[in-house]
Amino acid sequence: MTVTTGHRRLLVRAAAVVFATGVAVLGFAGPASAHVTVNPSEATQGGYAALTFRVPNEEAAASTTKLEVVLPSDNPIASVSVKPVPGWKIETTTSKLPKPITTDDGQLTEAISKITWTATAPANAIAPNQFQEFSISVGPLPETDKLVFKVLQTYSNGEVARWIEEQTGSEEPKNPAPTLTLTKGSGDGDHHDAAKTDTSEAASASSTSGSESGNGLAIGLGVAGLVAGVAGLIAGLLALRRSTAS
Repeated sequence: MTVTTGHRRLLVRAAAVVFATGVAVLGFAGPASAHVTVNPSEATQGGYAALTFRVPNEEAAASTTKLEVVLPSDNPIASVSVKPVPGWKIETTTSKLPKPITTDDGQLTEAISKITWTATAPANAIAPNQFQEFSISVGPLPETDKLVFKVLQTYSNGEVARWIEEQTGSEEPKNPAPTLTLTKGSGDGDHHDAAKTDTSEAASASSTSGSESGNGLAIGLGVAGLVAGVAGLIAGLLALRRSTAS
């Protein structure tokens, strides 16, 4: 018995489902953001903010042993404090400002220009398929539209990932630097309000958790679709075989 047009359509349809769902699974399975990012991505000019640098490990056979975050020198931040990370040593570099800035405590001629985190033992480094978060508290934030933090990520094999490129167009660069967008404040409230900082940090964590959950759900649905597609293809082949045999 010859293969009918209906049989061909069935096989083509099943194959198309398998192909489409396979592409979807591969697309969702990849990390949504494999580079170093700063969270939250937006804060208020003149205010204080708790910033977290999220650092994923992209090497398959090496661990991240050191992270260097360079604070922008063109828009210095008067107050910078660093949250301890268990198993990591923290070093800060202070530089003389090209132009003094005025703070509530008077003229400031020096400010922290770089923060370095170094794993104190190999077991504390960021292993493949893992990430770590490094947090700082900064303020008052300067009156500018954004702050660009250049970051160097050093691996145990000697490789250094340089997240230093600033986005200038619509397309994201290959090695983007973490960027904090700054918006004008309303002028109401106390910028030192710790409750506001905690709320911002909690909202960032909630957003991250929701994003990760969404990615997990998408992967699950993609796998389910792929299984269904394969089942359909098998069913089509069996039907074709039975028809040919008869």
